[in-house]
Amino acid sequence: MQEQLSTYYQSPVGLIRISGTESYISEISFIDHIQKPGNDHYRKKIPPQIFQCVEQLIQYFHGERRNFDFPVHQEGTEFQKRVWDELIGIPFGKTISYLDLSRRIGDTKAIRAAASANGKNSISIVVPCHRVIGSNNDLVGYGGGLWRKKWLLEHEAKIAHGVQTLF
Repeated sequence: MQEQLSTYYQSPVGLIRISGTESYISEISFIDHIQKPGNDHYRKKIPPQIFQCVEQLIQYFHGERRNFDFPVHQEGTEFQKRVWDELIGIPFGKTISYLDLSRRIGDTKAIRAAASANGKNSISIVVPCHRVIGSNNDLVGYGGGLWRKKWLLEHEAKIAHGVQTLF
């Protein structure tokens, strides 16, 4: 198993921890403060994949990037992986409902399971769980906080469509 290393990026919506290996990114998550481990975990050389991720996130926040092209990997059940694959297919600047998400995976009765898998996504922004909203266009369920979800959706709408406010 490859060693996981991490770095931090201060984004317009707060501090983001980015973790990964030489081969892939495994985490992009919003955090409140830098967590100092008791070992040298954060002092080692950061793999190029993580630098590429930071660069692409900077481009995303500057409105210069809509898609990401570095490898990602997160552990999960086959069902969770199907949901995460569907999330990647949601176009930049668009949203779908949790019901739409369950339809896309082929089972409208799995709406709660799809919502749960969406919430377990550990690669924020790149696996765009923020693009899933309630059936009435309500902002619901975002681990990074609803204010961040709103900001990300408004940012993408402004870049994609010139729209100033969604909600």
